[in-house]
Amino acid sequence: MSTRHDVQAPDSDTGASHRTARHVARLALGGALVYAGLGHLTFAREEFRAQVPDTVIDVLPLTTDQVVLASGVVEIALGTAIALAPARYRERVGDVASAFFVAVFPGNVAQLLNRRDGFGLDTDGKRAGRLLGQPALVAWARWSTRTHG
Repeated sequence: MSTRHDVQAPDSDTGASHRTARHVARLALGGALVYAGLGHLTFAREEFRAQVPDTVIDVLPLTTDQVVLASGVVEIALGTAIALAPARYRERVGDVASAFFVAVFPGNVAQLLNRRDGFGLDTDGKRAGRLLGQPALVAWARWSTRTHG
């Protein structure tokens, strides 16, 4: 004989799987940011230099290499924060990461406009295609760090 206590709400697994998906997405984004940040500092440093717009160097008292190094440190910090921040800070960290992705977007545009090769982006089509990925990163950062919605 079955009792009502044996019956689960039809959408109870949906909430759990949604939380799991957000958790996995958050950890993946954090790992990707740390990996990219390490690339800025080491193995992909030259490739990242192609993305620094000349206008950034014109207005900041930094060299292209210093901008690459600084952005690498920021990406490592953001990736670590996204992966490890306590739940009460995650949305704020996601907002900061989203703002970072918006802030570096002009570098991607400059790479296209100046026809700078980097990371296998050696045609205008590939460089333009990359621009479409930036809004996805913003959405990824926001969605994976939210506890609802």
